[in-house]
Amino acid sequence: MKRDRKFLSFYYDTTEDFPEIKVNPKKTALLIVDMQNEFILRDFGEALAFQAMGEWDRWIPFHDRLDHIVIPNNKKLLDFFRENDLAVTFGRIACLREDGEDRSPVQKSEGWNNMLLHADSFAAQMVEPLTPRKGEIVVNKTTDSVTTGTNYLQLLRYMGIDTVVVTGIVTDQCVASTVRGLADDGFKVLCVEDACAAGDMELHNSELKIMNIIYCDVLSTDETIKIIKDSLDMDHDKIA
Repeated sequence: MKRDRKFLSFYYDTTEDFPEIKVNPKKTALLIVDMQNEFILRDFGEALAFQAMGEWDRWIPFHDRLDHIVIPNNKKLLDFFRENDLAVTFGRIACLREDGEDRSPVQKSEGWNNMLLHADSFAAQMVEPLTPRKGEIVVNKTTDSVTTGTNYLQLLRYMGIDTVVVTGIVTDQCVASTVRGLADDGFKVLCVEDACAAGDMELHNSELKIMNIIYCDVLSTDETIKIIKDSLDMDHDKIA
């Protein structure tokens, strides 16, 4: 299978072709990471803080990508999974105590990771186009990775999942940590490049290039849907 060479690192620079990606749709889950009001909205949360600090201009490309590319592609994937009755899961930054004392040390530290989002707050909710439905799993985390300090891996095993399609923000932090955690625990991972975003495109592309093939397969939204749809069609043909 041909891959977008933009996302091939030094290790695979001379490789021309790769094995076909095969998935069992019924054992595949979508995982949307940190697509929350705090980080997505332009008139709330971090965006207001950036505006107050005079840093808003440099964040506009990030928000443009979210609004015009990342959110629509997440919605496209979400609709596809729902329409085909496939597993949908969400990971979000959310603490259970109002004072945030249940957060991990990294999220209590000064700097970029210092955030306090209570699970019941508006800030912690997934942005409206991606609102979870009843019965869809939402995992709260106070770490970068959805797999660290949570029961997410255990839930996947209980459901018989072996492949996870990962999307969300930000590519070089929570998405990357989650991809690595899943891969190290034995899951096949598809990371959807146009359903993720980082602070800038250099970080986004570099992180995907590092992870690709080693920890996950980096694919576009359309490529991901096609691979799963083709498997679904084959299953239907066998039944027919």
